Amino acid sequence: MSVVLAEPFAPAFRRDHGGRQDKPIIDARNIEVAFKVEHGVVDAVKDVSFQLYRGETIAIVGESGSGKSVTARTVMGLLSRRATVSPRSSVEYDGQDILKFPESARRKLRGNRISMIFQEPMSSLNPIYTVGSQIVEAIRVHRKVSRKEAWARALELLRHVQIPEPEARLKQYPHQLSGGQRQRVMIAMALANDPDVLIADEPTTALDVTVQAQILNLIRNLQKELRMAVILITHDLTVVRKFSDYVYVMQHGEMCEHNITERLFADPQHPYTRRLLASEPRGRPQPLPEGCGTILEANRVRVCFMLRHGSFLKPDWRELVAVDDLDLKLCRHETLGLVGESGSGKTTFGQALLR
Repeated sequence: MSVVLAEPFAPAFRRDHGGRQDKPIIDARNIEVAFKVEHGVVDAVKDVSFQLYRGETIAIVGESGSGKSVTARTVMGLLSRRATVSPRSSVEYDGQDILKFPESARRKLRGNRISMIFQEPMSSLNPIYTVGSQIVEAIRVHRKVSRKEAWARALELLRHVQIPEPEARLKQYPHQLSGGQRQRVMIAMALANDPDVLIADEPTTALDVTVQAQILNLIRNLQKELRMAVILITHDLTVVRKFSDYVYVMQHGEMCEHNITERLFADPQHPYTRRLLASEPRGRPQPLPEGCGTILEANRVRVCFMLRHGSFLKPDWRELVAVDDLDLKLCRHETLGLVGESGSGKTTFGQALLR
C-alpha cells in the first residue's frame, strides 16, 4: 500500500503550535498488532505511527475494520490475550515507552494519566452499581482519599459534565439514565483523575445528532479548560472536520495519509482518502414516479404509558404521553424520515404503527 505523509515520521518531527515547538506527549512508532484466530494469524495493525501533542485533538479515521480501535487499545494496554504486539513497536508517554511497562505500572496509568471513553456506555458501565459508586471507585483506585471526599469529587464531576440534578443521578443506575447522560457519566469517570490524554473511541455513534453535538462540544470545552490531549477515533467525517486539529487516515490496518485537518480536507492525496471524502452523503432524493398512491396513513396517533411513583404499598400512577396527536402519510416508493432527539417519541410511534 502506498502511504502519503504530510511530513516524514522521524524523531525530530514536530508540529508548530503558535510558534512553539513542543515534544509530543504520545509518540507511537511502528505499532504492529496481530491476532491469533482459528485458522492462523490476522495482522490487524501494520507499522502505524502517530504523534499527539498537549492541548491537541487528533482524529484517527477509517472504515470499520481499518484498525482504528485496535491502535487506540494498544496505547491503553487493553488488547485481548489473543493479540500480539511486535517487539519493535513503541508508545512513548512523556518520554517513556509504556509498552515496556509491567502490567502493574500500566494499571496505574490507565484511568489516571491516560483515560478512554468507549463507544457504548451501557456495555462499559456496571448495571448492578449506581453511577456514583462507579465514579467513586474510579477515583479511589488512583487517589488516596476518603469515601466522603470521593463522593464530593463525583458530584463535582457530574456538575462539570452538565448532568441535570447531579445529586439524584449519583444514586441512580445506568439503565435509569438516557443515552446522552450515560455518555456524560463515562466522560466524568474518564476525567476523574485529571488525565493528560483522553482517548474517545466513537463516543457519539449511538447518540442522536443533538446529543452528539452536546457531547463533542463538552469534550472540546473540557479539553481547553484542562489542556488535555485528545485522540478521537471515528468514521464520521463531519465530526473530524469540526473537532480535530490533525487527521490520520487508516485502511486495512495501515496508515495511508496524515495531515492538518484543513489541508487534508482541501487537498487529499491518497486515493483511499479521496474515496472516503467523496462518500459523504450529498445531493437530493429522486422525485417519486407518477401514480404512487398512499400505502400507509395514520391519523391522530396517541400513545400513553402509566408510570408508577411513590412507595410499594402506596403507588402513585401517573400518565406519560409519549406520542400526542400525530399524523403520517406514506406513498409507494417513498422514504420518509422521522427525526428527533432521544425521548421525542420516534421509536414509540413506529411501534404503534405495527400494532
